[in-house]
Amino acid sequence: MGKIAYIFPGQGAQKAGMGQDFYENSPISKAVFEKAGELLGFSMEALCFEENDRLDITEYTQAAMVTTSTAMLRELQKRGFVPDVTAGLSLGEYCALVCCGAMSFEDAVQVVRQRGILMQEAVPAGQGGMAAVMGLSAEAIEQVLNHIPGVQIANYNCPGQIVISGEKKAVDTAAAALKDAKAKRVVPLNVSGPFHSEMLKEAGSRLGQTLASVAVFEHEIPYVTNVTASYVGGTDKIKELLIRQVSSSVRWQQSVEAMIADGVTHFVEIGPGRTLASFVKKIYRDAAVYNVEKWEQLDGLQDFYRQAGK
Repeated sequence: MGKIAYIFPGQGAQKAGMGQDFYENSPISKAVFEKAGELLGFSMEALCFEENDRLDITEYTQAAMVTTSTAMLRELQKRGFVPDVTAGLSLGEYCALVCCGAMSFEDAVQVVRQRGILMQEAVPAGQGGMAAVMGLSAEAIEQVLNHIPGVQIANYNCPGQIVISGEKKAVDTAAAALKDAKAKRVVPLNVSGPFHSEMLKEAGSRLGQTLASVAVFEHEIPYVTNVTASYVGGTDKIKELLIRQVSSSVRWQQSVEAMIADGVTHFVEIGPGRTLASFVKKIYRDAAVYNVEKWEQLDGLQDFYRQAGK
């Protein structure tokens, strides 16, 4: 019998129309969108369902993603589906905290709204940058970056796909050096800031002020944090890890490897897109993956659980 992990995507997976079919078909999902709008003071339905420019702006994206994935999660929970383990990529970790019961949705959506604002404001436009590095090992990339101050690995996504982040000039210098080191491609990313770099350390510290008033609960479902790629026990370290997460590397590949080592064989990605499912298959090709992005995909979930021996 294999364990099932619920995994939640981060910023970049958002798209207009996400979650609308859940809103229209599920009262419990609809209530999540309505609660988010009530708490944040704007229409979450308009933000997520209609074509608009705000959805790709960090201060709105983060709340929209957490709302959408949680709305989908609530319908799964209502039907009796529960995971053995949970994790999320960067922003998606807040959905994992809601999933495992460590944080209420009401707190999570308000925290990520503030997180998005702080990250958006942390670095003046044009001073930071990010780039995806294809076809070079993490070790080789680390060796190159050790000689270039101002840039670091932001995301260990999967074998052959690493993201770097930091000062714009340092990222450009690193891109040239990585091409010389035989990277297949180095692709600049169209992002609003140098996420998961030391340049966002102050934003993390300021996020701590928001987290100070947030309740964190004991969780029965284990979850894996991006910061250390390990299971988090108890509640005392959760806020500290969320503060560090803003400027530290997202160790997604290592997180998936930790879950697999713990007996996870089946992964359910909840939210728009198939990015994390794709990463999981590249990390461990024998893993079984399933996506819940559309309402009709709920019908196949029972069979997926049976495959895992549930």
